[in-house]
Amino acid sequence: MKLVIVESPTKAKTIGRFLKSGYKVESSYGHIRDLPKSSLGVDVENNFEPKYVIPRKNQKTVTALKKEAAKADKVILASDEDREGEAISWHLIRALKLDGKDKEGMVERITFHEITKPAIEAALEHPRGINMNLVDAQQARRILDRIVGYKLSPFLWKKIMGKLSAGRVQSAALKLIVEREEEIKKFKPEEYWTVSAVLHKHALEKDSFTAVLNKVGGKALEKLEIKADEAKKISKDLKTAKFSVESVERKEVKRNPLPPFTTSTLQQEASRRLRFSAKQTMRISQSLYERGHITYMRTDSVNLAPEALSAAKKWINENLGENYASSAPRRYKVKSRLAQEAHEAIRPTNVFNESVSDDPREKKLYDLIWRRFVASQLPQAVFDSKNVSVTARGERIYGLKASGSTIKFDGFLKIWPTKFEESNLPLLNSGEELELKEIKPEQHFTEPPARYNDASLIKALEEYGIGRPSTYAPIISLLQDRNYVAKNQDRRFEPTEIGGLINKALSENFPEIVDIGFTAKMEESLDKVAEGRADWRKIIGDFYSDFEPQLEKKYTEVESMKPPVVETDEKCELCGKPMVIKFGRFGKFLACSGFPECKNTKSLSNGNNDTNITCPKCGQGHIVVKKTKKGRIFYGCNRWPDCDYASWKKPEAKTTPAGSKDN
Repeated sequence: MKLVIVESPTKAKTIGRFLKSGYKVESSYGHIRDLPKSSLGVDVENNFEPKYVIPRKNQKTVTALKKEAAKADKVILASDEDREGEAISWHLIRALKLDGKDKEGMVERITFHEITKPAIEAALEHPRGINMNLVDAQQARRILDRIVGYKLSPFLWKKIMGKLSAGRVQSAALKLIVEREEEIKKFKPEEYWTVSAVLHKHALEKDSFTAVLNKVGGKALEKLEIKADEAKKISKDLKTAKFSVESVERKEVKRNPLPPFTTSTLQQEASRRLRFSAKQTMRISQSLYERGHITYMRTDSVNLAPEALSAAKKWINENLGENYASSAPRRYKVKSRLAQEAHEAIRPTNVFNESVSDDPREKKLYDLIWRRFVASQLPQAVFDSKNVSVTARGERIYGLKASGSTIKFDGFLKIWPTKFEESNLPLLNSGEELELKEIKPEQHFTEPPARYNDASLIKALEEYGIGRPSTYAPIISLLQDRNYVAKNQDRRFEPTEIGGLINKALSENFPEIVDIGFTAKMEESLDKVAEGRADWRKIIGDFYSDFEPQLEKKYTEVESMKPPVVETDEKCELCGKPMVIKFGRFGKFLACSGFPECKNTKSLSNGNNDTNITCPKCGQGHIVVKKTKKGRIFYGCNRWPDCDYASWKKPEAKTTPAGSKDN
């Protein structure tokens, strides 16, 4: 019997369908070894040697896998093909006491990019050993993040309050959100005006079009140049001016389809089109992958396998016709300098399966992946574009411009529709006189930069090199779960008071930790480890030699940053002492000044802290932070008792209508 070990039960079940008798497929349920929670787990005096343990929750699984491995003729490790998957296989060898058996041919490592019968069979025919470069890169990240988290978090406990956490990547992401908020607060709107003219040909008023002022006296206008008085003066002059067509430019414009999805672009597009959080997107795509419907969903690559290109062309020929079939397969190149694993892009494993699930969210995400893949193999969209320059002669000479475009051939837009408003200008010729119908001066104000949402934050993380695509969802989720940031009614991130305080403490005292450039440079160093071009212990050693003395220095230098306790006129209903305003992880709250003798606490607003998250059960109320009589925090609907929603875990910001299926 040959034992195949994968990470998840769903993946095991799917692979089991493709294997003949003589194979048994089991799951490790993810990592089976990790650094201990109760201590640092890294021997900094012994070249940063990690001290791995088998968590209690995994011991039963390890015992069962040991028994199966002892009975097997061969153990085949089939975890995912990225760094995390490689590390899982490496840990399995040690936990199951299989060291050295790979040299005897009793342990093999296989990888595949999709869970299909041909892919599994091909992987079994081409086993390999453990790639220690990938393992070391994963270990380096884990140990580095453990050192930062376990060393820096106690500093926050002492200087601000307990139960706070710092992290190498999460703190850099928090900094982006806080700095954007500071930009918004400092922003001062500036007024400017635009002037446009509604024109038409003589006796053809129904064919009117709008031209926007872009020149005054032969000089091109800057965006903020026209103020109220000037707009009024120009509008008055234009009302009696003579308008004529100066030139008409016609050209054909082509637009290329977008490449198939990577992890990052899938998360961004699912946020924009489906209003999915990054965490939701990864959870749903993981399910689709493990059931064999899509290729591996953690990838930086836009490559497509030859057989996938052939299948796409066949589907296009059979369903759209020859006009939509490209003369040759369309291939894409990775643009990101940070791209690492040489995988395929995310695509359906069978393009002829246009729908694969009854679950509404899985159905939507699969449809998005399917359409993006097919559209990537369709021809360009072609537009007829027309630019008209208009001259107005009054006291001064003015230039105005009108643009219009229509679709000549939809191409990839047939499968991947985008927002496009056709604006067909009337037939105009150079020198033709025009009549004025209306002058429209409009007031505008410059706007501050927008707060980040899921899509724009992921794009920023990728551009700055903070983390990797597979870490974006956990980063964003962690910041929300710890209440360092919250989503407002527009589904955009705002830093909480505690988030702002943490960023201030770290930025002032450990600027290199939250520095965007430092974080990106560290990611590049980890990439070098994965490629076998750097020693992970040296990378951590170089970091630690600067970090440790700086930390010791700050412990003694930095004064307390704890928010002041403010006394109120309100009396405690339990003991009669004054209530005071304190600051906690979930914001400000009222507490009895008689603490610890009296432990009465309550919120400053309606008894609970509002998270601004729509209730997933009723869809009307907001989720608020509550406490049990024993002080344990839970989450409930503020419409209680009309809605009895309650959960120990903070729910995600609502992205689907109330009553829809929620897995």
